[in-house]
Amino acid sequence: MSTTTAVIADLVQEVGGNRVDVSSIVPTRGDPHSYEPSPGDAAKVARADVVFGNGLLLEEPGIMKMARTNAPESAPEIEIAERLEQYGGKAMKLEEDLGLDVLWLGWAVEGQVAGDGTQVRTTATKLEGPGDLRVYLTDTLGSPQVYVDSADGLDAKDSFTLPAGAHTHVNWAFSKPGTYRLTVGGRTEPDEGTGRALGSGTFTFTVGDATKPPKGARVLDGGHADVTLNAETGKVYVRADGANGQRERYPADEVVLNVPGRAKESVPKEKPYAFLGRPGDDVWVLPQAVIGKHVHGDLDPHAWEDVANTQAYVRRIEAELTKADLKGATTYEKNATAYLKRLDALDQKVARTLATIPKANRQLITTHDAFGYLAEAYSMEVAGFVVPVPNREPSAAEVEKLGATIRDKKVPAVFVEPNLAARADVLKRVAKDQGVRVCTIYGDSFGGDVDSYESMMRHNARELAKCLGGQA
Repeated sequence: MSTTTAVIADLVQEVGGNRVDVSSIVPTRGDPHSYEPSPGDAAKVARADVVFGNGLLLEEPGIMKMARTNAPESAPEIEIAERLEQYGGKAMKLEEDLGLDVLWLGWAVEGQVAGDGTQVRTTATKLEGPGDLRVYLTDTLGSPQVYVDSADGLDAKDSFTLPAGAHTHVNWAFSKPGTYRLTVGGRTEPDEGTGRALGSGTFTFTVGDATKPPKGARVLDGGHADVTLNAETGKVYVRADGANGQRERYPADEVVLNVPGRAKESVPKEKPYAFLGRPGDDVWVLPQAVIGKHVHGDLDPHAWEDVANTQAYVRRIEAELTKADLKGATTYEKNATAYLKRLDALDQKVARTLATIPKANRQLITTHDAFGYLAEAYSMEVAGFVVPVPNREPSAAEVEKLGATIRDKKVPAVFVEPNLAARADVLKRVAKDQGVRVCTIYGDSFGGDVDSYESMMRHNARELAKCLGGQA
């Protein structure tokens, strides 16, 4: 058996017992949002009888493409969380409120695409404006990956791919103030065969406070929006968060995307950012908001942080193993039944432990938005934390804002994940300034003494209780 993550590998091993040999593509301490699979991973998948993934766009798209490409034709590929409700679980909408004071502009693909593994490639084909545009993403370790760079002209390399239903964070950097018009087009890219051309559209950006939009234009200058390509209709438009959480969609030629004067930054001195210009040069940046390659859809994929959902995972795993190996049905049923009883006890233990935390202290400030299910299931609240601009140190105002959140909510501790240590420096510094503890919890991976799902949830409950004033 092959799985995408160590968490799922542990669940499959519990149900499969000695009838299965399980390996995980993402290493025990790896990040499924950003891990790049190796040839060795492909070889493991090629020997698998069943491939289990989480789904809901948890895994980096390259992981799923590698699995589809290399798995034997006879091996079913199961994305467990995609049918969570059918097995007694519940998926939550992913909420992203990043509190930026400029527009947060990502890329998205909507609409259904025929064929497993089909990606949609969006390409920048034309730019009109006074300067250059670079669209790039800063990874978990702070290194930029450039997708679009108009400085050397635009061609097929000025593009990127996303699966249908996905959204990703990116930085938009303009070298001079003024009005820009960017034309993009799309094309499907199936794992096999020939893709088909989709539509194109032209988007207008006003950069700098002196640049005025056309009279009467609909201007987006804050909140969350995406340059969006619909793979089903071929249309290109801006998708924006509207009132009451509803999404609005505006044709590309009917909206102006504003990059205000306060978005002006200086090109970092670090060598990897030389593509932006000379160190110290002005650059106007709409930030990606969240560090790391973070492709996701509308539903939060971290469903296992609620033990009741993990029981749904177990039921699905039992059903799929039985389909693949009918002779092992009795073993799988026995193992699943025993494991579900242990998970019942675990759920009660986590609930009792977290219930000891004073209600005023049930605030989670973390390096990764992976704990919404835990908060929902066990009466906590995610206060959250993101680095507003990944390509530079946060400003004094941004650091103060985080400090104010900790002070106002009287948060006694913040939490870091060991596999995301690169994101934690600022959080640790602010915690030190505010005199609060820095504690460790696990979200997507294991590490140290945490080597199974049960030990992860027990550790998280104890650590949260101990650090937030409860009884561990």
